[in-house]
Formats: sequence, structure tokens, C-alpha cells
Amino acid sequence: MKAWQVNALGEPAEVMRLVDVPDPTPGPGQLVVRVLASPANFPDALMCRGLYQVKPDLPFTPGVELCGEVTSLGEGVTGFAVGDRVIGAAVMPHGGFAESAVMEVATTFAAPAALDDAQAASLYIGYQTGWFGLHRRAGIREGETLLVHAAAGGVGSAAIQLGKAAGATVIGVVGGDAKAAVARELGADIVVDRHSEDFVAVVKEATSGRGADVIYDPVGGETYQRSTKCIAFEGRILVIGFAGGDIQSAALNHALIKNYSIVGLHWGLYNLFDPAAVAECHADLTRLADAGVVRPLVSEKLELAAVADGVQRLADGSTVGRVVYVA
Repeated sequence: MKAWQVNALGEPAEVMRLVDVPDPTPGPGQLVVRVLASPANFPDALMCRGLYQVKPDLPFTPGVELCGEVTSLGEGVTGFAVGDRVIGAAVMPHGGFAESAVMEVATTFAAPAALDDAQAASLYIGYQTGWFGLHRRAGIREGETLLVHAAAGGVGSAAIQLGKAAGATVIGVVGGDAKAAVARELGADIVVDRHSEDFVAVVKEATSGRGADVIYDPVGGETYQRSTKCIAFEGRILVIGFAGGDIQSAALNHALIKNYSIVGLHWGLYNLFDPAAVAECHADLTRLADAGVVRPLVSEKLELAAVADGVQRLADGSTVGRVVYVA
């Protein structure tokens, strides 16, 4: 079969190679699927660079999430059958940027019928991250104000829709006109172009000086530091990631004086410590998808040959919406 492989670490466009490899076989508790769609995610780029917390042995195929059709079942697998359409995490080294991939039964779920393959493939990481961040970690409530950084990206776009579904007023921060249009399409009530506007001033004006109740930050660095200037009393800053490249230090005296919380989220740990909550999350996301409340915004569909270029553009920050390999 055809698959993208990484044989050395570096920039995705330089180290990803489309090659012929043997078809994978499932181990105990695993499934092999024919890949129907697999979106580019920032962890894919970080894995290529050797900077992600998960460091697969070389060579490996990136593509951390996917939608696929089950073609074979490993020993002990129950609840799925050949032909089922599923979504979830790929098992390295057999990621989703290939004609076939391997999945663990514990992190595999039925694909929502309301979503096409590209949309369904994009529902897993970004939307589960948003659901756990907003509901389990931040406890967002109806009527609160949610500030979302990188609002046109994979996790940011999910946070906009989930914030609106929770009854929040959503302010999205983006970079550029194209990304601003995406944030508006996703449902953001206010959109801030960071190239020409100060999000701190916009948040304060929109909230009559009170600040945002929840700040969803997958960027880090200076973005986090400036977010502390517009967090509300008893607000919660969600630390989602560090796409900006800098890992900030938190001034705990400032959190004490302003009475806000700094809340970390490592979504993947829920698969280890509370798998029942992950299943609950998927059920709720499926319900929201069936109701048309959440729908991943797929802006670009790629053929297999174009995947490395798509991952590189994502890494460079030039993509808008979800960029998805579709078989």
C-alpha cells in the first residue's frame, strides 16, 4: 500500500516521503481500517520535527486521527465489525496518512452518520479537546464570555462551536481577513484580527471592563501573558498548547491578586484515567453533530500525494479551517 513515512526528523515537507509499504496487520485489541479521511494536526508536524511528547520510532507514518472503514479485527476485539465506519486515533507507526491504518479499540468510536468522512475524521481530537477543556476543566456556564485564541485553527474552531452550544458569548482571535471570515462562519459573536486590533482592549470593551470568564489558549507565550490582562474575576485560563513556540511562565502572584485560575488540559490522559468520560464525550458530540450544532469546517481536501505539503502549510500557520486527506 501507499503511505507517507518519516525516516528522519525535520520539517514535514523535507522528511515525509510517499512510499510503498506492507499492509498492516492488527494486534490484540486493534483494528485495521481502510483510511477514508485523515486531517492534518499540529502534533503531526511536531512529530516530524521530533518535538511532540509522543516520539515514535523511525520510520513512522503521521496522521494522528482519522475516519476509516474496518477491514480486519485483532484478537479480542468486540463491538465492531468489518465494514463499520469509525473515527478515532491511529496507532503509531501506522498513522492515517496512508491507504490503511491501525487503531486501538479503546480509542475507536462509531462515526456520526450526520458527518461526511472529512468532517467525521476532524471530530475526534479538536472537539474532544474542546469538550473536556470547556466542560470538565473550565466548567463553562451559559451567559459567560469565552475568548478563543487561534480561533480558525483545528482546536480553536471546535472551541467556538462548543462554546456557542454551551450558551456562551464567543470572542475569536485570528490573524488575517481569511481566518476572520472562518471564525465568523463558525459562529463567533466578535472576531478580533490580531494583526490590526488589540484583543485585550476588545474584550474589555465587550464585557464593560469585566473581562472574559474563560480563555481558551492553544498558542501560549506572549498570547498567554496578554490574556492575563483581560481575564475576569474568578475566570479560568485554559492552557491547551504552545503553538506559538514559546512556553510561558505563569506569575502566580498575579493569579492570586486577580482571583483567576490557570487550568491545564492534557486531553489524552482521559483515555488512561477516565475512558468512560471519553465515551460520554463522544456520545454528546455525536448528539450535537446530529442536531447540526457542531460541524467541523473542512476548508481543503487533499489527495494522498499532496499530504506533506498540507502538513507543512499547517506547521507554517498558513492554513485556514481543517485541511484533510480524503481517499
